[in-house]
Amino acid sequence: MNKTIRRASVFALLLVLALLVRATWVQFYDGTALADDTLNRRGAIETYSRPLGNIIVAGNAITGSARTKGGDLAYKRTYTDGALYAAVTGYASQAYAPTQLEGIYTDLLNGTDPRLKTVMDTLTGERAAPGDVVTTIDPAVQKAGYRALGGKKGGAVAIDPRTGRILAAVSTPSYDPSALTDANTAGPSWQRLNADPDKPLTNRALRQPLPPGSTFKLVVASAALESGLYKDVDQRTDSPNPYRLPGTVRDMDNENPSAPCANASIRVALQYSCNNVFAKMAVDLGQDKVRAMAEKFGFNDDHQDVPVRAYTSVYPTGMDKSSTGLTGIGQYDVTATPLQMAMVSAALANGGELVSPHMVSRTVDSGGDVVQDYDGHTATKRIVSARTAAQLQSAMETVVKDGTGTNALIDGVTVGGKTGTAQHGENNSKTPYAWFTAFGKSDGTGKEVAVAVMVEQSDAARSEVSGNGLAAPVARAMMAAALKG
Repeated sequence: MNKTIRRASVFALLLVLALLVRATWVQFYDGTALADDTLNRRGAIETYSRPLGNIIVAGNAITGSARTKGGDLAYKRTYTDGALYAAVTGYASQAYAPTQLEGIYTDLLNGTDPRLKTVMDTLTGERAAPGDVVTTIDPAVQKAGYRALGGKKGGAVAIDPRTGRILAAVSTPSYDPSALTDANTAGPSWQRLNADPDKPLTNRALRQPLPPGSTFKLVVASAALESGLYKDVDQRTDSPNPYRLPGTVRDMDNENPSAPCANASIRVALQYSCNNVFAKMAVDLGQDKVRAMAEKFGFNDDHQDVPVRAYTSVYPTGMDKSSTGLTGIGQYDVTATPLQMAMVSAALANGGELVSPHMVSRTVDSGGDVVQDYDGHTATKRIVSARTAAQLQSAMETVVKDGTGTNALIDGVTVGGKTGTAQHGENNSKTPYAWFTAFGKSDGTGKEVAVAVMVEQSDAARSEVSGNGLAAPVARAMMAAALKG
């Protein structure tokens, strides 16, 4: 073989090898990427070629699948009481990426989760029958919160303190996920929902952190008792009234100027929501101790999954003493979600221990066999001592019996709570946020629940905006529903 032919043969061989390598790369690497690409319609065709698995509440499916009329997508997602449960389910859409539980459990619900495969599925390469997601949501509590919030813009969460089961996650105004399921009609609904100034797609229960106002005083009080700054909730504090923030000419005002807030005990300061006491307490503790306690409750945790990823509730860093004082009343750059403040009350109600909150009980395959159990694998963390928890439970009960939270009273239930009215806008120029967080314990059955309610905006006059006036009635309705029977 002459040199020219030999070189041509080698070159041809190299070309063949290059083609084989490229074909292998496309088939096994690029092919996977292309198959997973959200713009690849084949994925949607496969996903909606048959009914999806369902999301279950109290034994009943609140989702379904319906045959489409024509087109290459055989089925579309449907919802029962879609607006009621939108903050839980999210949506599964032929046109847009799924959200909330629909997004987290996409593989389980469409049958591509490897854990669903039977031996026969593996041999044949067929997609497995889809599984279901069983939630912890109590429909009575969910409905009570949704109805009580009504036309208000806000969010609410209820938790069983002993188990961590989320009984309700409510966000208003809501939307019907069914409007987004059909690729042929979803576009106009998507544009309308995103253009709505009330932001109905925002999950205010889990993903709308706002200043928590005076509900944060429970965290400051916990830090004061745990650090030994004060020995119990009835010891008089060192709290002049008015209290001037360090390095400023600003005095901390109290909503009720006649309230006995000068050197008030923690119990009295919570009862009357004394700003001077908790601003001074935060400064005396220092930002590091307040932050450490806040973080034990869950603040600054950017991986708070329930399993939906909640937005981070924040306790800030790098402050001077005056700013630290403002954080003592839940202002400055402190933010919290209703979930976070419900966790504070849940931990205090549960003797100082926080059971990880979760709104999925288990996932199951098409035959009902458990794929993953969440109720039996919850983590528990001690936040404060049992003594501190008992002290603050007692003080919170005083708030509801004789203080700013009387609208949360329920016959036959021991209720403890804390109101909050958080400033909004420069110099409090906008309507404040109304908060209420509480726990309830049935005197007859021993059932327990912890709640937090945030009203971002309502039709009430500015002078009528308060935690007791707007948020406490919502919390009362949810607690009554949870503890009934």
